Amino acid sequence: MKDREDLNRSGTALRGEIFGAGEAALANGALGFGELMAELVYGNIWNRPGLSRQERMAVTLAVLCSLQNQAQLHRHVAAALKLGLTPRAIVEILIQIGIYRGFAASETALETALTVFAEQGITLEPEAPRHDALEVLMERGRDLQGALHAERRHEGHASPDNPVTGSIYPLVVQYCYGEIWDRPGLDRRLRALCAVASFAALDHDILLRKFILSALNIGASRNDIIEALIQGGPYNGFAFMLKALNIAQEAFATLDKA
Repeated sequence: MKDREDLNRSGTALRGEIFGAGEAALANGALGFGELMAELVYGNIWNRPGLSRQERMAVTLAVLCSLQNQAQLHRHVAAALKLGLTPRAIVEILIQIGIYRGFAASETALETALTVFAEQGITLEPEAPRHDALEVLMERGRDLQGALHAERRHEGHASPDNPVTGSIYPLVVQYCYGEIWDRPGLDRRLRALCAVASFAALDHDILLRKFILSALNIGASRNDIIEALIQGGPYNGFAFMLKALNIAQEAFATLDKA
């Protein structure tokens, strides 16, 4: 079992690997804060098994975008590139979080990411326009809803008969599922983990519970989900992390009883 000195040493080394010696996030030296973060965040959480470092970084970007923490997002985008996340994957994470936090949040986060890309001499290649008809988006969105949510795809606000959401929800099916979730550059499993982490950061219990179950339908394991929620803890708060983990435990229990 490692002692605190070992954790501090390994955490400091890992933080340096991720961010580089000159730009280390969560490393403010005031009254030992940097050493505490080296031990707690990097020596413990970032060193946990279960998710790759690229996946942990993807989840972290989703949380930082959800929280609109641009200073930390700038540091983490640069580190994400260093870890091997592609610029396209980074952009896709930030666009998807707009579904949950708002597209104004995506735009601000994208400005931060593009600044980092420019600093590193990275130019995004233009992509072919996506001009699918609305009918195609609807069909694709319904198919993706089915893959994600299975028999729960028409519950609550997603019900076609909902008198309040019924007039707007087709737009969600077309653009959020049929367009954004279908964009290339990020696989569905990782999109689901980013969604789960975002809902935990935003304290959105209903959709967190829904997407915890849905992530299991598209290739994520229970441990993947647990680790994604734990990874968010240092950035959105351990109180929110523990609440989200409890919701996950309850969701898994409903499956075990079925």
